[in-house]
Amino acid sequence: MVAGAPRIAARKGKRSGMTAVKRRRRRGARAGRAKHPGAVAGFRSGWEHGHWFGRCEAALQGIVQPPPLLKQAHVLFVATGKGFPYSPLDVAIADAFRGQVTQLTITDTKQPVAELALRIRPDVVIVLDGLEFDVAQVDRMREAGIRTAIWFTDDPYYTDITSRLAPHYDVVFTLELVCVDYYRQLGCPNVHYLPLGMDPASFRPRNPERAQRHEVCFIGSAYWGRVAIFDQVTRYLASRDTHISGIWWERLKEFRLIAPKIELGRWMGPLETAGNYNGAKIVINMHRSPFDETFNNNTGGIGAVSPNPRTFEIAGCGTLQLTDVRSDLVSFYTPGYDIVTYESPQEMIEKIDYYLNHEEERQLIAMRGMLRTMRDHTYGKRIEQLLGLLFPG
Repeated sequence: MVAGAPRIAARKGKRSGMTAVKRRRRRGARAGRAKHPGAVAGFRSGWEHGHWFGRCEAALQGIVQPPPLLKQAHVLFVATGKGFPYSPLDVAIADAFRGQVTQLTITDTKQPVAELALRIRPDVVIVLDGLEFDVAQVDRMREAGIRTAIWFTDDPYYTDITSRLAPHYDVVFTLELVCVDYYRQLGCPNVHYLPLGMDPASFRPRNPERAQRHEVCFIGSAYWGRVAIFDQVTRYLASRDTHISGIWWERLKEFRLIAPKIELGRWMGPLETAGNYNGAKIVINMHRSPFDETFNNNTGGIGAVSPNPRTFEIAGCGTLQLTDVRSDLVSFYTPGYDIVTYESPQEMIEKIDYYLNHEEERQLIAMRGMLRTMRDHTYGKRIEQLLGLLFPG
């Protein structure tokens, strides 16, 4: 026993020494990984996004708003029934009605709406979009003494169609300010300006996935008016950490140069879109031209001055929005305070450079935009306004 003791101790010492070597190797490997530039950058990016997400959540907790007044009314809401990408809008608007009226019935344009309305006798039938809804059903409901309203969601791009639909309704809501007078001139007595908004359940601050983190982001279709602008900034965006997603971007003159940064030919749902907005330091917004004859149905050349729904969705995510100018934007945001605007491709480039190098200022504007949107521009707020116009007092 005594003679064997040194050998046992030696074996233990040998194992202990080997274990210590392994520990040092593992520590060295971890240290090597931690010092790798990619690992350092990834850690910093994750920390920054997590910290920003926490700040946004804390700010949102400070928003206190009284609940909307409950209207003593039965609303029959007629969703578009057009499927994706309209289906998220259908859901968001339907959810916004809940809790604001004493009774809500939901259907869509593919159903026998008039038959349903005559059976349940709602106080008002509200049709969303309505481009695929047979106005014969509207006429039947009005003849039965049921009030009808429509909310046009794509003005002024399809006014060749909406001009034929609007006169059939008692009340018309449009998201485009210019179209208010346009519909009144068609003989519609009750026309109201009501832009779309955003769904805070989807478009809100989030901690994005690593693959969604970029300097600059644009999500949308490559209408020819947009292509004309992006052709002038392609080389610049190709030099930055840029992410573009949408259809038709192969139209760009230098598409091959920026192709690796483009996710081509797919639609994203609200949550994925919001994730990409959250992951970008700057999100570009570029309004669709109302004068694009290759795609629009607007032969009357009705102009556009109102912000698109994307304006509110981007702002709700707590990222810096860089948008082209529409004159009624100032009714919703204050340029330079809670949103940033550009009026030329060169100004777009200059402001991207500026805000990527002025992080505190970028975050301050983004935070202000997010808070204003959550207070004033949710679908809940829009439905509160709509019901106030339909049922005043």
